[in-house]
Amino acid sequence: MIVAANFKMNKTRKETIEYLKELKKIDFEDVVVRVYPPCSALIEDEIVGAQNAYPANNGAYTGEIGLEQLKEFKIDKILLGHSERRNILGESQEFIAKKFNFYKEQNFEIILCIGEKLEVRKKGIKAVVEVLKSQLEGIDLGYEKLIIAYEPVWAIGSGISASVEEIRQTHLEIRKMTNQPILYGGSVKLSNIKEILNIQNVDGVLVGSASLDVEVFKKMIEIAKEIK
Repeated sequence: MIVAANFKMNKTRKETIEYLKELKKIDFEDVVVRVYPPCSALIEDEIVGAQNAYPANNGAYTGEIGLEQLKEFKIDKILLGHSERRNILGESQEFIAKKFNFYKEQNFEIILCIGEKLEVRKKGIKAVVEVLKSQLEGIDLGYEKLIIAYEPVWAIGSGISASVEEIRQTHLEIRKMTNQPILYGGSVKLSNIKEILNIQNVDGVLVGSASLDVEVFKKMIEIAKEIK
């Protein structure tokens, strides 16, 4: 079971350090825990990963960070393809695949986010699968350190999670494409995490805003520990 926190553009380095100190007061047991702070808050810690990085060691890429900066903090985990990168910042599938392949060559653990918009969901599961497949083009689905995070765009930050049946059906379709772990993300909170984690082919969760409160995130890990 994997429980991951995406801080997005929240928390300073000082806040992240304090968060991790508090988080580690509990025993994770068999739950794999990951925390993705903003790049300015990266610190050397075995559970910390980067939200994004450019596919290069270093270079003339203003505003970006690369492998050289990640290595300073011994970071070997990265989050790629988040809908906010795709839809707000305009990252193409070709560029996401380029990032994936660069960090795959560096043996990084990679959480790759995929998910459809509401207008696609309304068309039914076949349309959803077509979009998800397009977001997996150029990706080695057999890469041993790949983790897929299914995050319906319409559920992210909306407070409305996909239904149990929507998650079950979509994760089943993704499972047909890969044997790697599949997380669900999209308005995961304390009130629904247990139900979500009990759905077949859900191997964990990627949590956004609810993870910002360390006490809430600790409770989520405790719930995940009960589900094996």
